[in-house]
Amino acid sequence: MALIAKQLELLKEVVPRSTRVAVLWNSTNEIHHAKLPKELQEAQRLRLQFQMIDVRGPADIEPAFEAAVNGRAEALLAAGDPLFHQPPRRLPDIALRHRLPTMFLAGDVARAGGLIAYGPGYVSTIRQAAVQVDKILRGAKPGDIPIEQPTKFELVINLKTAKALGLSIPQSLLQRADQVIE
Repeated sequence: MALIAKQLELLKEVVPRSTRVAVLWNSTNEIHHAKLPKELQEAQRLRLQFQMIDVRGPADIEPAFEAAVNGRAEALLAAGDPLFHQPPRRLPDIALRHRLPTMFLAGDVARAGGLIAYGPGYVSTIRQAAVQVDKILRGAKPGDIPIEQPTKFELVINLKTAKALGLSIPQSLLQRADQVIE
């Protein structure tokens, strides 16, 4: 299953009555152009309508949340982009102020106040990168090294934020979480 489809599935478990999800994306991010349409198409089985909101820089973030609220989004997905995760508290604070349940990629964002995050575990990803760099430094040609996909994904749920949003997180989801912030 594609990462964004899985994130939306988890978000739908948290906000089961949601039908409209705003998706923050960065049109200057080539990965978004390559993957986002396919992954959102895979998520169609969830019967969600998507409101695509382009965010190209920090000045676009606050207006993006206002557009989501004005577009009657019931939840929000911040597609994976450094713009949405640094500094970790920026988007969670705005999401809480606008009362929008939000899914993030980086666990650090949920630990900093975001509602929920699901994505590759950064520790294992950094380890994988270190192994690749080591191979190159020992003389391997980069083109000869196979591309590796992340194998460890992290689910972080922030119960403080859920409570502030008036949401009840299903016990079945809490049991699957790698970390629950209380």
